Amino acid sequence: MIRRLALALAFGLAALPLATAADTPKSASAAKKVVFIAGGRSHAYGQHAFKAGCELLRKRLEAAYPGKVVTELHTNGWPKDTTVLDSADAIVIYCDGGAGHPVNKHLEQIDKFAKKGVGITMMHYGVETTKGPSGDRFLDWIGGYFEMNWSVNPHWKVKDAELAKGHPVTSGVKPYSTQDEWYYHMRFREDKDGLAFILSALPPADTLKRPDGPHSGNPAVRAAVARGEKQVLAWARQRPDGGRGFGFTGGHFHWTWANDMNRKMVLNAIAWTAKLDVPAAGVESKRPTIEELRENQDWPVPEKFDFAKFEKEINEQ
Repeated sequence: MIRRLALALAFGLAALPLATAADTPKSASAAKKVVFIAGGRSHAYGQHAFKAGCELLRKRLEAAYPGKVVTELHTNGWPKDTTVLDSADAIVIYCDGGAGHPVNKHLEQIDKFAKKGVGITMMHYGVETTKGPSGDRFLDWIGGYFEMNWSVNPHWKVKDAELAKGHPVTSGVKPYSTQDEWYYHMRFREDKDGLAFILSALPPADTLKRPDGPHSGNPAVRAAVARGEKQVLAWARQRPDGGRGFGFTGGHFHWTWANDMNRKMVLNAIAWTAKLDVPAAGVESKRPTIEELRENQDWPVPEKFDFAKFEKEINEQ
């Protein structure tokens, strides 16, 4: 009798599918894993500094949550070994986008993670993808995206920004102003399901001084600004699958990470997408020095680059 029971148990267990790392739920006390994916070299010194930006943010996140979060940074685009994503609680993508967005070739893989509740953050050019299958997935994962011939990418200084009230991503964040390439007039889900508009501002008219084009202007955005409609620059989505998404259009200039409120809001968002508890005062982090901001850049320092100007701006914040 005992022998028959043992055999039955053995065969029964053998018939069960083997659990993989991606399928095994983590305990509530386990450290959250956040994977940063940084795009390759782009633009110029201090601009689209994806590697340097991810390195700075991941260090600050680990320092704010000692023992509660582990991070990985993968540079130069999509990881060659994609199994590194299997155990991620959140994925942060900071890269060049559009038709060359690295996610475009991995929609099914990311969608699988999203449906398991993995958080997804897209930053700056990384919020732009192509209309169609990729755009539709962005609408699901993070709630919106930069759509060519609808959205625009001017450089301007945000003033009188409006922050969402009561959302974890804005915890401890006060209105702030930075000069950046703030994209706006995003394409959002029509049903606005789970969406929260985190940071909004009315762009000045001169942000539309360029002629109409895929990134510069169109009749719809001109009409919206003329009507005085505040434009969303950062947003969050709580998905029905339990996962969370965040889109952030700033981050063109690496130096903006020295703005305490800007950095706090993005760290809050990454923590929130990873389902970490965001403190009431927000995620605290040390302001980077000019020396630290110069680290991990993709390009050599240009001759006569005015670091004193940036240091003065940082100290005046």
